[in-house]
Amino acid sequence: MFKYHCLNPIADIGLNKFTGNYEKTENVNEADGVLVRSAAMHDMELPEKLLAVARAGAGVNNIPLDKCAEKGIVVFNTPGANANGVKELVIAGMLLASRDIVGGINWVAANKDDKNIAKTAEKEKKNFAGTEIQDKKLGLIGLGAIGIKVANVARHLGMEVYGYDPYLSVDAAWNLSRDVKHVLNVDEIYENCDFISIHVPLVETTRGMLNKDAIAKMKEGVVLLNFARDLLANEEDVIEGIKSGKVRKYVTDFPNTITAGQEGCIVVPHLGASTEESEDNCAKMAVKEMMDYLENGNIINSVNYPDCDMGVCTQAGRVAIFHKNKANMITRFTACFGDEGINITDMMNKSKGEVAYTMIDLENAATEEMVNKLKVIEGVFRVRVVK
Repeated sequence: MFKYHCLNPIADIGLNKFTGNYEKTENVNEADGVLVRSAAMHDMELPEKLLAVARAGAGVNNIPLDKCAEKGIVVFNTPGANANGVKELVIAGMLLASRDIVGGINWVAANKDDKNIAKTAEKEKKNFAGTEIQDKKLGLIGLGAIGIKVANVARHLGMEVYGYDPYLSVDAAWNLSRDVKHVLNVDEIYENCDFISIHVPLVETTRGMLNKDAIAKMKEGVVLLNFARDLLANEEDVIEGIKSGKVRKYVTDFPNTITAGQEGCIVVPHLGASTEESEDNCAKMAVKEMMDYLENGNIINSVNYPDCDMGVCTQAGRVAIFHKNKANMITRFTACFGDEGINITDMMNKSKGEVAYTMIDLENAATEEMVNKLKVIEGVFRVRVVK
C-alpha cells in the first residue's frame, strides 16, 4: 500500500486515477509521494520515507530540486498538460494589447448612468482604437509545448511568426508549422517583431533577459508578453521602456508591486493555467507519473533525474539506485549482485548532469544484505527495492 499527500488541492479527476493500492494521508511524514501545485517546499523538512514529488504544472521553482536529488527523491512536472490554457491567454493578451479593450470596458462601466451612453460611446470610441494583429510580426522566445501552440495559432490568425529556441527538440519541430521562421539569434526577434512573447524556463541564463539592452534592440512600439515567469523580465527596465515610448504594452500573468496599476501594463492575476481543463490534465498526468514510478521505478518527466523506463517489472526483483554520475559505479553495483550469486536479467543506467539513476532487474529478490552493500558505496544517495 502506497500513501500520498496533497500539499495543495488537486483535481479529483486526477486523484480518482489512484487504484486501491493507494491511500491518501493528511500526514506528510507518512507519504511515499507528494502532489503539489504552488505550495513552497524550500523550507520544508523532507520526510525520510518520501520517494517522489509530482508538481501538477510545469514550473518547479517552489521545489528544492537539488535537495531532493541528494535524497533520492524524484521530482516530476507535467509539461504540456496546461499548454492549451496558457496558449489561449497569450492570444488574449495580444488582443488586449493591440486594442484598448480594457480601457473601453472601464469607460462603459464608469458611464453606466449616462442615459445616452450608446450615442456618447460613438464619440468616445476613438480613444480606445487600436491595431489588428493580422500581418504583424510575432517573435517567440522558446518553442516548447506552449510556444509551439502559440506559434501555430498565430499563423492561422495571419501573423508572421519568428521562433527562437536553440534547444528545439525533434518532436517539437514536427509539431511546428512549417511557416514559422526559425531564427538562430534572439536579436532577430528583438529587431524585427511587433509582438514578443517569452516561453522559456527560469534559469540563471534567462533571468532578466528582457532588459534595457534587449529593449534597446527592439522596434518602436513593441508589445512584450510574459506568461512564463516574472523574473524573465527586468520589469524596472520594461517600465522605463514604456515611459520612453519604446514599449507599447507589457502584458504579464504575474502581479507584483512593480507592474500592478502601472500605465502601459496589463497585469493578469496568474490565470495562465487556471482553467478546469488545465487543472484536470495536470492532475491526471501527475498521478500517472507518480504511480508508474512508485510501482515500477520508471521515471518520465522528471526535472531532477533522467527519464528511465524499463516497463512493468516481470522479474522476481527490481532495484533502483540513485547516485552520483561518475566512473565505475555500474561495475561496483554489478559486483555486489555477483558476490551474492544473483543474476542480473536487465539493466538501464541514465544520467542527468551530476546525478544518475540505475535500474536493475534480478532473477531473485534482492536481499537486505545486498541492499546494505549498495547503500555504503561512495556516491550512492539512495537504494530502493521496487520489487
